[in-house]
Amino acid sequence: MLKGFKRLFAFPAALGLVHSSLAEEQGAERWGVNMRQGVTEVAQSTYDLHMLIFWICVAIGVLVFGVMFYSMWRHRKSRGYKAAQFHESTIVELVWTIIPTLILIGMAVPATKTLYDIYDTEEADIDIMVTGYQWKWKYDYLGSDVSFFSNLSTPRTQIDNRQPKSEHYLLEVDEPLVIPVNKKVRFLLTANDVIHSWWVPELAVKKDAIPGFINEAWARVDEPGIYRGQCAELCGKDHGFMPIVVKAVPEAEYNAWLSERAVAAAKMKALTEKTFTFDELFARGEQVYNRTCAACHQPNGQGVPGAFPAIAGSKIATGPLEGHLNIVIYGSKVNPAMQAFGQQLSEVDLAAVITYQRNAFGNDMGDTVQPVDILNFKNQQ
Repeated sequence: MLKGFKRLFAFPAALGLVHSSLAEEQGAERWGVNMRQGVTEVAQSTYDLHMLIFWICVAIGVLVFGVMFYSMWRHRKSRGYKAAQFHESTIVELVWTIIPTLILIGMAVPATKTLYDIYDTEEADIDIMVTGYQWKWKYDYLGSDVSFFSNLSTPRTQIDNRQPKSEHYLLEVDEPLVIPVNKKVRFLLTANDVIHSWWVPELAVKKDAIPGFINEAWARVDEPGIYRGQCAELCGKDHGFMPIVVKAVPEAEYNAWLSERAVAAAKMKALTEKTFTFDELFARGEQVYNRTCAACHQPNGQGVPGAFPAIAGSKIATGPLEGHLNIVIYGSKVNPAMQAFGQQLSEVDLAAVITYQRNAFGNDMGDTVQPVDILNFKNQQ
């Protein structure tokens, strides 16, 4: 029996040693079980509230169980005690009603203040529309021409276990959301298809993005840094592949970045009038395809049998151009998984990816699509 008890108590101790060594090797924060303290005032308030309630619950637990165990031990039957019988004691009723009420009031006061701060989205310095798509995020900086999609940038070779995982595996994007420090940023959240959830723990922001509805959240980051999050709502096949990266930078750097993006947007509009060579369209289309289409249709264009059709040898990619334009721009009415990319991609990228699909994977149609063709097709509908 004694050996059994020694083994019982030795096992947690051994686990503790393993935990300590792993924490030293990989960082204690990774093994933490508590909330993150975050980098915003609201995040810190939420953490402080969490710890306050936690210690109140610990104190209540220690007091209640302490009295209970002491009473069981002190007044046990072997010492000759008999259970007392009493009913409808006014004093007892008052005690166990007033004390819990006072405790709840004491907990409600700081909780109400924190909740008020969380929902106070007024007087924001910057408004950003966040739209969830399967499976990426779109950011629109309201009041400017800056708008872009943020896609997972982890290579498929890592996802398919053909290369070692990187430090930020599945938590890295091609275009992070850039915000200035010391500015109140309001996020207006919605979705284009199904319910998503925009969650960045260190900013204390977690809001559902619902089609046809706009939710609000806000954050003010005090220190520059990169903060990562994920979609927190099961939204389909690639739910685990739509990360969030927020980059907080000094205000001067943010203003310079915003100006650069505005200039790039103007140049993109100007490119719509350009006539591209086949090689230019094919090279750009390959990049767009790998970023936007490969998740469903696969990098080799073979698709997923029973779920996503192949591009290689398909009737769409090797058929009349009008049908190909229609399904890429407006989506499929038969298969809702095929999204409408007319508003997600620029005319240049649409022309490039359609040209690529019609000439890659052995399709070899030999035709090209120019941005002006995309504009003309949209105007005809």
